[in-house]
Amino acid sequence: MDYIISDRVKTLKPSAIREIFKYAADPSVVSLSAGNPAPEAFPVKAIEEISASILSKEPVSALQYSVTEGYPPLRKAVWEHMQNKYNVGGADDDILITSGAQQVMDLFTKTVCNEGDTVICEAPSFIGSLNSFRSYNCRLCGIPVEKDGMNIEALENALKTEKNVRFIYIIANFQNPSGITTSLEKRKAIYELADKYGVMILEDNPYGELRISGENVPCIKSFDTKGIVLYAGSFSKVLSPGMRLGFAIGPKAVLQKMIVCKQGEDVHTNSWAQMVAYRFMTEYDYEAHLKGLREIYKKKAEFCMELLDKYLVPGGISYDRIEGGLFIWCSLPENARISMTEFCKQAVLNKVCVVPGNAFLTDEAQQSRSFRINFSTPTDEQLEKGIRILGRLAAELL
Repeated sequence: MDYIISDRVKTLKPSAIREIFKYAADPSVVSLSAGNPAPEAFPVKAIEEISASILSKEPVSALQYSVTEGYPPLRKAVWEHMQNKYNVGGADDDILITSGAQQVMDLFTKTVCNEGDTVICEAPSFIGSLNSFRSYNCRLCGIPVEKDGMNIEALENALKTEKNVRFIYIIANFQNPSGITTSLEKRKAIYELADKYGVMILEDNPYGELRISGENVPCIKSFDTKGIVLYAGSFSKVLSPGMRLGFAIGPKAVLQKMIVCKQGEDVHTNSWAQMVAYRFMTEYDYEAHLKGLREIYKKKAEFCMELLDKYLVPGGISYDRIEGGLFIWCSLPENARISMTEFCKQAVLNKVCVVPGNAFLTDEAQQSRSFRINFSTPTDEQLEKGIRILGRLAAELL
């Protein structure tokens, strides 16, 4: 049979570099390519206790259909947490519980974009979000990321010249993949430009609770007085990615349309997971849990950067130190004898997986000298083994 594929999906192609990750399933391969939380970060006992209580006392609520907007007690708890801690959420805003933050990207794009509209993104940026935007045939415009965030001059030039710009997508805290944090000065500049040119901002903040050093920087949404910012949050990095819980806080008019779109996608987010998250936030010491996560990741990040200083830097590979999140961005020297993709392929052949930098660009054919490593998933032993191999390759090949 000749299968007819929609024009919208027909344009989506798997990246050749994805072949690299097939090797990660080999138990002998050290995978520094994942983005998973540390296994020890999961509050397994608490989830077990809460689940048993729910299924004993409120089984119908957990197993029956629910409202699309989200479990009302959880919506209230998340709203209060975001208001009290981050000053996010105003009188003209509402909140929607989603099936992971990835669904926020999908629903928001579906709501505000037509085919051919432009989405401005950081370059590099999170591949999952870029693919969501691509799936609606949006034109992606990448803005170079500097040490303190987007290049503001390039951003304004894009806003002036690109057609039908609908929103600016930004991961302001511990960006995936670069690990950088956008400065307060640049956050305000980005907001002012969005207001000036009449576009929205999609502020994605999955790693904001995982700061391991430095001072917190206010969310862009916290100073949104014009109703132009939609904030995306997630429980994936602070509770469990498998539970698929995220949330959006933004203008009521936009949220109402996203709710209609969600009704056509999955009706509502998993009721059991929402009830567990609510009980965990309100009956357990949620702030103590977050503090414990930061301690876990601080230890792992510092150990990883020590290894990079020991093995990679002497071989000519540089990296940017991070203040939080789960990723570190490494770069080959400009005069490297081989390309970054060839270096990553050689790493795979030597049983180490990293993510090539061009996977995170709006145009994957564009050249990149960088690659991303993750330090949260591997054990200390795996981390040292993998980075030591990368260091040896750097000394031999670069």
